[in-house]
Amino acid sequence: MNKNFILAVATLVGAIVGLGMFGIPYTASKAGFFVGIGYIVVLGFVMLILHLIYGEVVERTKEKHRLTGYAEKYLGAKWKKVVGPIIILSIYSALLAYIIVGGKFLALIFPGFASPFIFSIVFWLVLSIAVWRGIRTVAGVELAMAGLLLLLVIILFAFGAGSINNENFYSFELADFFLPYGVVLFAFAGILAIPEVRELIKMDGRQYKKAIILGTLIPMAVYILFTVLVVGISGTGTSHEALAGLSGILSSGAIRIGAVFGILALATSYLVLGLNLKHTFEYDWKTKKVFAGAMVTVVPILLFIGGIEQFIEIISFSGAVFGAIFAVLIILIYKKTLTHGDKEPGYTLSVPKLLLWGLVGLFALGGVYEIIYLIR
Repeated sequence: MNKNFILAVATLVGAIVGLGMFGIPYTASKAGFFVGIGYIVVLGFVMLILHLIYGEVVERTKEKHRLTGYAEKYLGAKWKKVVGPIIILSIYSALLAYIIVGGKFLALIFPGFASPFIFSIVFWLVLSIAVWRGIRTVAGVELAMAGLLLLLVIILFAFGAGSINNENFYSFELADFFLPYGVVLFAFAGILAIPEVRELIKMDGRQYKKAIILGTLIPMAVYILFTVLVVGISGTGTSHEALAGLSGILSSGAIRIGAVFGILALATSYLVLGLNLKHTFEYDWKTKKVFAGAMVTVVPILLFIGGIEQFIEIISFSGAVFGAIFAVLIILIYKKTLTHGDKEPGYTLSVPKLLLWGLVGLFALGGVYEIIYLIR
């Protein structure tokens, strides 16, 4: 297992494990613990298939692109004009959500030092600088942070395991059965990091495939462990961002450790998404690096200052609606690359057509229902 492989796995884990993880326990506490775990497992494997499909798209294409560029190359210029802005908006929505909750976590780590609003600006500023540094810096940071993330979630579990009440696992609410869908999809969204993973792996297609699989399965295990802990302790009192609901049960030190874990999770995802958006502007829209960097850093903070604060609604909509658009788009691109790809892939999947169209139907129906669910 070489260094580039480890960096690639860490990059994908860092892109996936982020804000969505802290929304899962709340939705699981509302819909039911086992319902939430079911969503994690089922949608986790669905997203693994999608990640591998996109990975093969990258493998079959000589030029460097991001999703917008692949849409233009394989589906036509009109798709770029329609899909490009949607992709950009989805990344902006994620970056905004990270800024909102990042400030709250920093306020838990340094109570009384500054307001969550000021801490959000600090979070944005530090991560924006890191995004400007590029993939080498991001990959190194991802490796260190991914290791700390796994260590900290184990420590947090050790602090709270004794406070778990098994009765909290048996609640169920049919009216909220669909609630975890969008949040869990958002929590597994690592699609935009796949090209970054390929750049780290270089020429070895088999290692690339293994990195995608491992980088998706590790977050699944982390999500299950974290949901068991939070729902087991807080039950129906689980807070939107998970940690506040634990404050009356766990010590301030344990909560602070959890907040540190949260900042690491948010930071790694912010870095990868921010870098991907920067490359999207550079590679797919042919903008200069200075303009690309400015668009990545300025827009999210303007949205934050504008007063948007409901992160559960943001990530739920982004996961279900934007996620559905991405999924359908990737499947359509994948089908085109099978006959129009210009490079021999390092791995192939041979996905049955029935499964592909089944995934299209699943994501499309899920996106439509999410819109109905949020506006009802």
